Amino acid sequence: MHGIRTTGILLFALLLWGASSSALGAEQLHLIVSGKTYHFEDRNFNESNWGLGLEYQFARREEWIPFITATAFLDSNKQWSKYVGGGGRYRFDLGEDGMFTWFDVGVIGFVMTRKDFRDNDPFVGILPFVSAGNDFVSINATYIPRVTPKSVPLVYVQVMFRLAEFE
Repeated sequence: MHGIRTTGILLFALLLWGASSSALGAEQLHLIVSGKTYHFEDRNFNESNWGLGLEYQFARREEWIPFITATAFLDSNKQWSKYVGGGGRYRFDLGEDGMFTWFDVGVIGFVMTRKDFRDNDPFVGILPFVSAGNDFVSINATYIPRVTPKSVPLVYVQVMFRLAEFE
């Protein structure tokens, strides 16, 4: 329970940071489509991790973009997993030409539930990710290391579509 309380405090601090002044640009709402996982060991895991979620990106501050997110998806054992969290993206602008106009490196802290891990009791985590995209669509990839003796390291991929922009 202490971990969930700490995560709640961190999410509240992130909301305050996101809502503070000195913002550059607009806030955005994105649809997340979860889809593919690559497991680094062959154990007959589900690699089609379909699901949906939302990400709200607060206005950019210098190179940083704070965000909050929530997603539900079919995990590697074909069970529903759900998470809520938040974090920050450090944006590298790549220019106006080409398919990708920016590249992000970020971190997400989250509270998650999984049937096959702690029997759906919430747990907390923090993971790095990378993302590349343009004004309308992006691809997110997260590396998840081995966290228990039975787990397998993997890369988890999502596609994100901008739904709305708020000035």
